[in-house]
Amino acid sequence: MVVDDHEVVRRGVAEVIERADGLTVVAEAASVAEALRRLPLVTPQVLLVDLQLPDGTGIDVITASRSSGTCHAVVLTSFEDPDALEAAAEAGARGFLLKTVRGDDIVEAVRAVAAGRSLMGRASVGHRDDDPTARLTPSERRVLELIGDGLSNREIGEELGVAEKTVKNHVTGLLAKMGLQRRTQAAAWVAGHRGAWRSRSGDQHTPRTW
Repeated sequence: MVVDDHEVVRRGVAEVIERADGLTVVAEAASVAEALRRLPLVTPQVLLVDLQLPDGTGIDVITASRSSGTCHAVVLTSFEDPDALEAAAEAGARGFLLKTVRGDDIVEAVRAVAAGRSLMGRASVGHRDDDPTARLTPSERRVLELIGDGLSNREIGEELGVAEKTVKNHVTGLLAKMGLQRRTQAAAWVAGHRGAWRSRSGDQHTPRTW
């Protein structure tokens, strides 16, 4: 069962699983409430659940799934968060998947937890040491930095002397390249990596190349 409020992500994960031999998606859900309604009807062996849902968290779904006694949960998330990992483990999750993983990584994780193995004792499945900002353009990197400073799109536009629509386009691009879904996640990433990231960048503002 796949639980994620973003339809494109949810359907993509479901299609990857459906293509794998011996695996079947028995249900999908876009919210905690929808997941709780469907869990007792389909009794999945493995639950793939996003941490951020519109009416709660994936932890709520994982906790509820444990009552069935047959469901092993794997967390889906956009960025690696030690606190979230710990909370998911305490709730009974068996694995932790970044949404930037390859399809093979998803299948591997599903097979592993279905067989009763835990992936929580090793590094997150699909974790890469690569800098997720490496593919950003200079403009996107500057916008990301200003998001981390707490500026709105309008304020970023004023700071850089460009239209707010241009800023929105750059935000959309940098989120996609970093495997994130919300600007709050981008702000959190900057907050957690600002020192190392600026060190790699020479702690210099990126020149404007719009």
